Amino acid sequence: GIQKNKQYQTCNMLKNVLKNNLLINKNGFVNSVYNFSLQNNITQKKKEYNSVEKDRIFVNKMEFLKPSEMETIPTYRVMEKDGTIIDESHVPDLGEETCVKMYKKMVQLNMMDTLLYNIQRHGRISFYMTSTGEEATHIGTAVALDDKDIIYAQYREQGLLLWRGFSIDDFMDQCFSNHKDNGKGRQMPVHYGSKKLNFQTISSPLATQIPQAAGAAYYLKTSQQKDRIVTCFFGEGAASEGDFHAALNFAATLETPTLFICRNNDYAISTPSSEQFRGDGIASRGIGYGIDTLRYDGNDVFATYNATKAARDIVLNEQKPVLLEGMSYRVGHHSTSDDSTRYRSSEDLEYWKNEDNPITRFRNYITKKGWWNEDLEESNKKDTNAQLKLALKNSQSRKKASINELFMDVYDTPPEHLLEQKKELEDHLEKYGNHYPLNEYQ
Repeated sequence: GIQKNKQYQTCNMLKNVLKNNLLINKNGFVNSVYNFSLQNNITQKKKEYNSVEKDRIFVNKMEFLKPSEMETIPTYRVMEKDGTIIDESHVPDLGEETCVKMYKKMVQLNMMDTLLYNIQRHGRISFYMTSTGEEATHIGTAVALDDKDIIYAQYREQGLLLWRGFSIDDFMDQCFSNHKDNGKGRQMPVHYGSKKLNFQTISSPLATQIPQAAGAAYYLKTSQQKDRIVTCFFGEGAASEGDFHAALNFAATLETPTLFICRNNDYAISTPSSEQFRGDGIASRGIGYGIDTLRYDGNDVFATYNATKAARDIVLNEQKPVLLEGMSYRVGHHSTSDDSTRYRSSEDLEYWKNEDNPITRFRNYITKKGWWNEDLEESNKKDTNAQLKLALKNSQSRKKASINELFMDVYDTPPEHLLEQKKELEDHLEKYGNHYPLNEYQ
């Protein structure tokens, strides 16, 4: 009886507390979660919302907005396909040394992609994805960002890592999953990551990095870290995922310092953009979410640089998101698991390889400036090829990480169930180790 009385008294106390915050009916059930402590704030918000009506335009004519009759969002360009500058005032003040370095990195990226793609075909690594035809979207962006900016990539942004100092050996070690790989061999090839270079580890599931980037930027904002931003990359195919919409709305309403960059390379694996959406690309979606937006020529390294630099200034100084859409073309297959000849013509590929190639375009520019010539081209390719071959030789000869690493790094102290699994594996290998290539592991 005493226990029941105490429970009754406790219930009455809770009811009295709740009465100050919730609407409770005569039977004691909650009708609403309306918080009276927010009443003054809500009243103030109502006044703000009412003032929005003054900005609306009311008409007595019913007329539907027809996208088919609207002008297409323009694409910003600095350099023509042959390397000719359209307006000299838009040429960034980068200088000879930086421009030559940018070109060398574009070539290095292209040659590394070719080599790793080919050795996958030989069965020496399990998987690979190239960035062929999209080199300008990497390097132009990398130069415009600050190295302390946090990057959430998709899986075709190797060039940013290359520019920030990720070595050829680092790329090779990751793809061979050896013991020098930052991920200790636990990730698929091309799933790079570097804490040192502020490059978040790539995930296989499509578009998961987009809301993560918005959330990370919100953290920077709330912790008053206003000297850097978060940059998030994704393809136009990923923009069909729900994560894209949730992330942009989150970033817009909370005004997070996030730079969203869409690489529109015209294909989501085998699905062309014409079958992915009916709207005006991805840029139109940014406008719909109330985000400053710009579309640029992704095969133009100067347009890429200018767009990224201007967007970063807005994100950093105004502490709000920006959406960029870089228009490019995926010349390579989606991955080593794809055969793009089954769904697109050789004529298309030849056009993008020869007529609108970002590397050739930039080479033409630096050649006209007198900063490059055939001798430099030949020696650069020779040096790059030697670097790649040496890195390949070293990486494929290194042992894989210890099997014990399977059980490490998720928990500070491995829990009992993981220790049990580790013991089971050790017992199994002690008994049947001769059936496994244990000599390949540390």
